[in-house]
Amino acid sequence: MAIGDTLTTTDDNTNTKTSPKTSQRFPNLILLSTNDQIQELQTIIRDKSTSRSDFVFYADRLIRLVVEEGLNQLPSQPIDVSTPTNAVYRGLQYLKSNCGVSIVRSGEAMEKGLRDCCRSIRIGKILVQSDEETHEARVVYAKFPEDIQKRKVLLMYPIMSTGNTVVRAVKVLKEHGVNEKSIILLNLFCTPNAVTSVAKTFPSMTILTSEVHQVAPNHFGQKYFGTD
Repeated sequence: MAIGDTLTTTDDNTNTKTSPKTSQRFPNLILLSTNDQIQELQTIIRDKSTSRSDFVFYADRLIRLVVEEGLNQLPSQPIDVSTPTNAVYRGLQYLKSNCGVSIVRSGEAMEKGLRDCCRSIRIGKILVQSDEETHEARVVYAKFPEDIQKRKVLLMYPIMSTGNTVVRAVKVLKEHGVNEKSIILLNLFCTPNAVTSVAKTFPSMTILTSEVHQVAPNHFGQKYFGTD
């Protein structure tokens, strides 16, 4: 899927294949490459006839792909190691100053995928609720590592329809001293309006998603946790 001066979304009957790339309009937006595997996962997640067990299985697969691409955005440094044959291998290792933050509740679905890739990573939480009358997002609970201002933050939230929740959560992170450039949003599905809202509000924050589409699968959290 290409994104030019105007945001282009995937039509329901379009099968477009691209390489991972950033948007010309929003350089901080990164899309996973669109291939048959990813499109099948997206299709199963969107299908209302998908059973909950299948939904969780395939959602976890897509989450893992997003998480692993998110790790590519983290800082690393060169390192030389000795192999069992006493050869020297010049590789790399990630810097240790990273953490995850999930936006409760749907963001918690992404915690397992992150821990599967980063076994000992610390994970904080933010609970954001919208006022029933004003629809304004407000933070009810926030718990972070004490030194979060020194860390790269992988912010986890699978579905963005308006972007309001993410905007409020990022503001809380910034209030705790986190640099906007140090935040990487891990997302599965988002709408063009959400991308526009978040990217314009936080132009230095990285947004990583698998799909930008007019209709987001807002049933994700209820289906994943079995509360639908």
